[in-house]
Amino acid sequence: MFDALKGWTSAQKHVVAASYLGWTLDAFDFFLLVFVLKDVAAEFGVEKSAVAVAITLTLALRPIGAFIFGRLADRFGRRPVLMADVGLYSILGFATAFVPNLTAFLVIRALFGIAMGGEWGIGASLTMETIKPEARGVVSGLLQSGYPTGYLIASVVFGLLYNHIGWRGMFMVGVIPALLILYIRRHVPESPGWSAEHAKTGTVLAVLKRHWTLAIYAILLMTAFNFFSHGTQDIYPTFLQVQHHFDPHVTGIIAVIYNIGAIVGGITFGLWSQRVGRKRAIVVASLLAIPVSFLWAYSETATMLAIGAFLMQFFVQGAWGIIPAHLNELSPADARGTFPGTVYQLGNFIASYNAVLQTSIAAKSGENYSFALASIAIAAAVAIVVLTLLGREARDIKLGN
Repeated sequence: MFDALKGWTSAQKHVVAASYLGWTLDAFDFFLLVFVLKDVAAEFGVEKSAVAVAITLTLALRPIGAFIFGRLADRFGRRPVLMADVGLYSILGFATAFVPNLTAFLVIRALFGIAMGGEWGIGASLTMETIKPEARGVVSGLLQSGYPTGYLIASVVFGLLYNHIGWRGMFMVGVIPALLILYIRRHVPESPGWSAEHAKTGTVLAVLKRHWTLAIYAILLMTAFNFFSHGTQDIYPTFLQVQHHFDPHVTGIIAVIYNIGAIVGGITFGLWSQRVGRKRAIVVASLLAIPVSFLWAYSETATMLAIGAFLMQFFVQGAWGIIPAHLNELSPADARGTFPGTVYQLGNFIASYNAVLQTSIAAKSGENYSFALASIAIAAAVAIVVLTLLGREARDIKLGN
């Protein structure tokens, strides 16, 4: 399996690095909010569930960004559109620090969602079209691990800087991803799977018409996957702070621990999927998350919660680590810039109510988040197993020219 890591060209290394960093920094800007949700609510004098609407809006509008930026990437190339998208989400993340009220806050986070929605599909297609087929498994895990890496960085920033810079200062740090544009411009070539002539063939609607059953299947699968990830990530810091009364330092440490688990899990299962197949690896990771959910949601001490959270994210992101390769391998060749990102983010749209749902369930039970967390996680895991077994896989299919 480790032969996949040998013989890479300089261009391939830079493409993987840029796509990984793009998703990492995108996730970093997104996850800053989950750590300061209660602080934003306190400043604007509203309930936490009202601020959680910002998470819903961000997730709900990501399909629009995936479609817009995906179409631009199919038409004008992956590289220039990726640079534009990184610049936009960095500016909007920074702008969040200066909002005067809840309405402005929600508007900015909604626009951020559009920008965030564009990055994953473009980065994934650029990467999978550039690397050699036998490297897709491990690179898929690495690419998807950018999401928990962004969460980990947000955890570190929260634990170290929050007491000094407050929630607004946290978002000011969100402008840093803009520096990635310089790296992409200097080192990253255009995808070998894209050409100006190829971009003129077909339309997204025509592609979806020909592959509508695949589109519906992929959207349902991504809905389950997004409930799996967001249902185990977005409200967990609030659970630690509100139900267990942990301070920012302890909350930050536990978040770092479970994001390390997420990174290791994504790479491990991504690599393993190259040997045993995408479907089998996804099913195993999802099934193993079910018994772990009880340790993760119902433990009482910081130590046991940290162990449960590490294992939970190891399996959740283990399943997710296979998705960049799996979705791109299933996607129609003439819309690979648009299709993976759009179905992924449409699944996000359907699952975007998760944060509000979980906080509302917890509020009805006296701020007890354990049931809200465990029930969503288990239901999502079961749905992923069923849908994955019903689908097909196309491991090692040719993606580049």
